[in-house]
Amino acid sequence: MRIFPAIDVLAGGVVRLFQGDYGQVTRYGKSIGDQLDAWKEAGAAWLHVIDLDGARTGKPDPSLWRLVAGRGVAVQLGGGIRSAEDALAALGRGVDRVIMGTSAVWSPGVLASAVDRASPDRVVAAVDVRDGRAGGEGWLDEGRDFEQVVAGALEAGVSTFLVTAIARDGAMSGPDLELLEAVRRQAPDAVLMAAGGIATMDDLRELAARGIDGAVIGRALYEGGIDLAEALGEFPG
Repeated sequence: MRIFPAIDVLAGGVVRLFQGDYGQVTRYGKSIGDQLDAWKEAGAAWLHVIDLDGARTGKPDPSLWRLVAGRGVAVQLGGGIRSAEDALAALGRGVDRVIMGTSAVWSPGVLASAVDRASPDRVVAAVDVRDGRAGGEGWLDEGRDFEQVVAGALEAGVSTFLVTAIARDGAMSGPDLELLEAVRRQAPDAVLMAAGGIATMDDLRELAARGIDGAVIGRALYEGGIDLAEALGEFPG
């Protein structure tokens, strides 16, 4: 299982949201570059970077792409990437993999275009679920049934999914195993990454035991619940 330390960016700073709520923000002291370097120095091979302003407005920030790419660690990045052109532009700026959530929910044809014009291993479908519905547009819309979203993404040619339990995001309450198993049943051959609620090494062990391919970790790293070097030592990816 591969570990993805998270860097969520809002108004130029490193933050975490609680349950996807822009009104409940925890800010951390390091700059984006310093936080990237810290995770790299701890041994991370990949980073998970989300442009929260872009996710909310639909307008991604290319300066963030330039800031995090080409620094000796692979980056998967999302937030506001809602067209194949934006996806290709980010990849062209050195981002290794793009995450597309709103397109997965509302525009699977756009997702299919991005997969076709880039490659299946460079486009991730984000399935951000609350109460059985996958939301897009910064988690501010009503969403669609998550199983329909997964089916559409599979039809679009996606081979990698990021599944986030929004109600657990930032809550340190453990991953939503039932949700992950439901997506796994629907997409048995896909690469499946989990996010939301991961708080302890035991959470990581449980995910690995269930065949989850990747774990995105945010608050637990920032607040000491999980030591990144220890996690990478046990799960080198």
